[in-house]
Amino acid sequence: MDVWQEIEQSLSATLGGHVRLKTPRGVGGGCINQAFRVDSNDGPFFVKLNGADALDMFTAEAEGLEELRQAEALRIPRPLSWGVAEHQAFLVLEHLDIGGSGSGALLGEGLAALHRITADQFGWYRDNTIGATRQRNRHSADWVEFWSRHRLGFQLQLAVSNGAGQALQARGERLVEALPALMDGREPEASLLHGDLWSGNYAFTRAGEPTIFDPAVYYGDRETDLAMTELFGGFNREFYAAYQHAWPLDPGYATRKKLYNLYHVLNHYNLFGGGYLSQALGLIESLLSEVKA
Repeated sequence: MDVWQEIEQSLSATLGGHVRLKTPRGVGGGCINQAFRVDSNDGPFFVKLNGADALDMFTAEAEGLEELRQAEALRIPRPLSWGVAEHQAFLVLEHLDIGGSGSGALLGEGLAALHRITADQFGWYRDNTIGATRQRNRHSADWVEFWSRHRLGFQLQLAVSNGAGQALQARGERLVEALPALMDGREPEASLLHGDLWSGNYAFTRAGEPTIFDPAVYYGDRETDLAMTELFGGFNREFYAAYQHAWPLDPGYATRKKLYNLYHVLNHYNLFGGGYLSQALGLIESLLSEVKA
């Protein structure tokens, strides 16, 4: 039995009827997984495949998508089935007909509504991944501690182990010490976050619905999602205006934005190397220059 036959069986059990898959067609799915559109007698599905050791990553993605779906704020693809078949991990999602144009304002309003879903602590009930890097989500009642240990500190340690050098280690340690000053007493709510919100992880369906996918879900400062939308661009002015109208950002965001995006720049260094190291060092120096003597 090949992987597609086992996926048929899994979908049939999930959906309560015999699903017959047709020939899969490869589609763009990023640099981590193989991705396919697969038509069937029960409509199309979106399928991701990877090595068997990727099952935990797929499970976390499925559970993250379900967490986002429960907020009912944006169109989120429904996770249908996941597991291991023929030494390959698979994840089957509802296929969304994306590629249409849509309103940036609706996306901004929907993201603000998503962020209104809050928890008592920062983090999440399980770890997941940011790209291919493990993302630690251990619960904490203190945002500065959470960001220091499980976001910035974790990526800095990983970067040093990947050969980033003493300069990053020394300046990074200084920045971690300065976090309370940079946060300046900020005590954000623990908002439901997409966690990896760059322009490649949102789209509009052909019906004009804004949709987000490929999440790295946890509960944290809502500004972290907004900051990442600015890291690589791809979000229009209507998006930001609508978000600000729905839930204005707090003073000091311009500084915290750099702090939050440093996490993603360090992660890109840890994944891809190259010029991300100098970008990370530049952000660290810029942030340290803002620490009051």
